[in-house]
Amino acid sequence: MKILVPVKRAIDYNVKVRVKPDNSAVDLTNAKMAINPFCEIAVEEAVRLKEKGTASEVVVVSIGEKACQEQIRTALALGADRGLHIETSDSLDSLQVAKLLQKVVEEEAPQLVILGKQSIDSDNNQTGQMLAALTGMPQGTFASEVQVEEGSVAVTREIDGGLQTVKLSLPAVVTTDLRLNEPRYASLPNIMKAKRKPLDVKAAADYGVDLTSKVKTLKVEAPAQRQGGVKVADVAELVEKLKTEAKVI
Repeated sequence: MKILVPVKRAIDYNVKVRVKPDNSAVDLTNAKMAINPFCEIAVEEAVRLKEKGTASEVVVVSIGEKACQEQIRTALALGADRGLHIETSDSLDSLQVAKLLQKVVEEEAPQLVILGKQSIDSDNNQTGQMLAALTGMPQGTFASEVQVEEGSVAVTREIDGGLQTVKLSLPAVVTTDLRLNEPRYASLPNIMKAKRKPLDVKAAADYGVDLTSKVKTLKVEAPAQRQGGVKVADVAELVEKLKTEAKVI
């Protein structure tokens, strides 16, 4: 079984995000970048399936500028076998990414595609579902458990009412949730080995996909700063403030 894992380069989740003065976008100047956390979970799940003997190859793909190769190398250090970088300087939305991944699926013919359910920068939660629709593959989203069987995969997914298990015929698309696993740390020997693993680079234009974005960002604003709290003398004053100021009762 071959597993394809798309990964995205995003701001490290420990970094305090700053917005540009003109409110056009997030300021990435000197910002530490990393694999999107949900994508890292997807890599870990694919590597675990390989370690179990269920998968024979894990291929990682990332779309973006040359700097994306850093995140691909990180995924290779975590246990992936081969990398593919689709290079483009364009700012792509979910649909364009899904269309490029569709072409990669046609070329690589993986039996399983595992993606993070969303990226922590745009939070769109769309690419996996769009890819499943474009390729005609069944999908299991928000996976908290993945069990691969002969010709199928059982995905336990988190829903509002609890847990739901769906059985999908392979090939299939799975998107990962936080509780699926805890990604490992890359060891120094594996980081060194990752430098020698194959990483192919292709231009996004070679895939014949219209990369014109259909989404326009109008404005980016930082969230409002939380106001300081106040002390109240007694319960009566608290209830009064909840009625008149907070207006929650």
